[in-house]
Amino acid sequence: MQNRIEILNATLSDDELRLTCETEGNEAERKPSGQMLVDSDNIAFVYILELADSFEYVMIKEHIWPELKQAHDQRKPIVLEAGNESIELSGLHEELEYLLENIKDNANYGEEMEETVKRVFL
Repeated sequence: MQNRIEILNATLSDDELRLTCETEGNEAERKPSGQMLVDSDNIAFVYILELADSFEYVMIKEHIWPELKQAHDQRKPIVLEAGNESIELSGLHEELEYLLENIKDNANYGEEMEETVKRVFL
């Protein structure tokens, strides 16, 4: 996956979960897709951002999952801080719910991914 955005930190407040990253580029062009993938090799959930002619992949790795689980349980908005812009990752809760259900007891995602998801989310 090219065009990765690595999440450095997650801050959970009463209102939302804020994901911070270091990124360059024109943030105004980024739009939430409402779609997610799984990166089993890197033990990460991947939120897809749309650009005018390509995509960026927000890598939500295991170190962020405890905060992600809390925000997901409470259905708090999840916001990416990218440069000077804040982008709400719309549809993330629905996609995450689908992926969690799919990963549970499914060896296709790899044993490590399945076990890590079970440990943190289930």
